[in-house]
Amino acid sequence: MTELSTKCLIIGAGPAGYTAGIYSSRANLEPIMVEGIQPGGQLTTTTEVENFPGYPEGVTGPKLMEDIRTQALRFGLRTVGGEVTEVDFSKRPFTVKVNGGSTVITADTAIIATGASARYLGLPDEERFKGMGVSACATCDGFFFRNRPVAVVGGGDTACEEALYLAGLASKVYLIVRRDQLRASKYMQTRVLENPKITVLFNTNTVSLFGNDILEGAKLVSNRGTEEENTFDIAVDGFFLAIGHSPNTEVFKPYVQLDEQGYIVTEGKSTATNVEGVFAAGDVADPSYRQAVSAAGMGCRAALDAERFLLMQQ
Repeated sequence: MTELSTKCLIIGAGPAGYTAGIYSSRANLEPIMVEGIQPGGQLTTTTEVENFPGYPEGVTGPKLMEDIRTQALRFGLRTVGGEVTEVDFSKRPFTVKVNGGSTVITADTAIIATGASARYLGLPDEERFKGMGVSACATCDGFFFRNRPVAVVGGGDTACEEALYLAGLASKVYLIVRRDQLRASKYMQTRVLENPKITVLFNTNTVSLFGNDILEGAKLVSNRGTEEENTFDIAVDGFFLAIGHSPNTEVFKPYVQLDEQGYIVTEGKSTATNVEGVFAAGDVADPSYRQAVSAAGMGCRAALDAERFLLMQQ
């Protein structure tokens, strides 16, 4: 077992976590970061990022995260591989176990930046066809469906973005929307509705997926009329989920206050949680904006809040 200690522990390695690493390192808090099972977070599954300041020509998600990580390491951030499996926030210093206790870290403050994970519909067939046609990341797996028909589930900006991305690769894209309208921005709606490769199926839900060893299609039902009258099949080789995310907060539930959706509740305009010395930043505490730049800004605030908290304890 490896034992470590720090003034500031950062849990999670997305834009929020690495930015917190930059600021806490520069404040001489000697931070340690547990990078989790996906260092870099969701941006590592994104091809082009065009709206992050400082990259006028755009940048790939993995490159952006590599740059932020390199900057954090430059100032002295220490990283630990693996996933936090247990925490004790009942007293300070806090105790955190990584990978079941192979590494134990004690910390005077903690910044939770574990992000959120993609949601699935909950169909039994989703698990059966994961990696064999079902995916929650079009930019990760779209390449495998060049010139083949695919479907995207969702009606928000993310679903529209993924449908447009796939339209550049696939032969046809079905956008399955359970409501009678898209929730995406007007600009995204226009782009989707005007794209000849995209067919939007409004008022439609997925009943099941089918195929032998790999996905061959989806059974859908219209919300209008009887189920028997409005059930139909579409032939698709790829089925992409874009229906939102669930915050990665399970391990913190015994201590940290969560809202009804499982997001961490912060106090006022600060990043402080209900536990003194524990702060939250990024998508794990942000169900509204969920942008890389806002996550990075929140990571900055969390590091500053942690620094001020420690100063007040002296």
